[in-house]
Amino acid sequence: MQGRFYDALETRSPEEREAALMAELPRVVAAAKEHAPAYRRLLAKVRPEDITDRRALVDLPLTRKSDLIEMQRRDPPFGGLNAAPIGSVARVFSSPGPIYEVEGRRPDFFRMARAMYAAGIRSGELIHVAFSYHLTPAGAMVDSAAQALGCPVIPAGTGQTELQLRTITDLKPDAYVGTPSFLKILLDRAAEQNSVLGSIKKALVGAEAFPAVLRSEFRHRGITALQCYGTADLGLIAYESIGPDGEVCPGMVLDEGIIVELVQPGTGDPVPPGEVGEVVVTTLTPEYPLIRFATGDLSALLAGPSPCGRTNHRIKGWMGRADQTAKVRGLFVHPEQVAEIVRRHKSIIRARLVIERPASADQMSLHIEMGEPAESVGAIAESAQAVTKLRAEIVRVPEGSLPNDGKIIEDRRPVD
Repeated sequence: MQGRFYDALETRSPEEREAALMAELPRVVAAAKEHAPAYRRLLAKVRPEDITDRRALVDLPLTRKSDLIEMQRRDPPFGGLNAAPIGSVARVFSSPGPIYEVEGRRPDFFRMARAMYAAGIRSGELIHVAFSYHLTPAGAMVDSAAQALGCPVIPAGTGQTELQLRTITDLKPDAYVGTPSFLKILLDRAAEQNSVLGSIKKALVGAEAFPAVLRSEFRHRGITALQCYGTADLGLIAYESIGPDGEVCPGMVLDEGIIVELVQPGTGDPVPPGEVGEVVVTTLTPEYPLIRFATGDLSALLAGPSPCGRTNHRIKGWMGRADQTAKVRGLFVHPEQVAEIVRRHKSIIRARLVIERPASADQMSLHIEMGEPAESVGAIAESAQAVTKLRAEIVRVPEGSLPNDGKIIEDRRPVD
């Protein structure tokens, strides 16, 4: 693997890719229903052979990441989502919550090798891995991917900055994989000591924000850094790539081994192309199948193929959180409730609930874009009170004026 692409899957026609994913979908649903107790209950009335396209997929229930703690508490250790006995998996992880995840006994189970290859990492290169190896899966994800690529690894983990600097100086790794903030710490500390970590020319970063100014700083220091996006449960979701001109391409290319939907927060309904929605992923892993797994993250599709030549869809990357639940005058208000108000009034095109505290009391206003024939503002106010048990002022705004940022509830109250 020394060419531009990790494998031929990355340059399939969109039609070929979609056909392959949809052919696999009913088999995944059938296996989950047969072997995973939670899906046996959730999909009790589902005929797997009928789930052969995205329209049928939308009818399946969401499994929310935010529900995993309670699911695993009720049905330990994995909430009934595991389709393989614990004795047949390779590793079990514990993420904050706690939430327990599994790694199957297959090379590159979390599919991270594709992102590392796109970042320029090649077989035989030494990789300094600064993701945690303690309980959480990030370090093991990269380690497994490195083995699949044929790359030796320095399992550095987190902390022990001075020891890591000495190790990098002595062993001269070709690449860094970890958080961007820790790479900056290493580079700054080395500069303080009049040392240069010149062997590292490329990096794959993730798990936190990667601002443009930091990317530029790394480039100035001789390091081309790309970012990836994934979760502990799903593994890789999307990754950056480099174009023929050597520049980082806009957006992030979706991984080949998953089905991704973008849905309206508070519902499971797909958003139109280009609209911000919650990232929902269906994996094709038989050991731990996750079907319509709602990550709670927001993103949007980018139009057209990537300049790098990969033909899969692109997303804009992480754009915030979909869980916008807020507490107003002692009651919780959820995005699902705003979606219910919209469902009750067909003339509402888009809505956003704004919460403010202009004096000493919380106030809600429902900002709506409305088509014709317009419905009564009073009737919408009655629905808002019936659904939320709170009074809300209805504010009609021009069509197209609400921001396309995925926000259903905007909390403008000052942080005390």
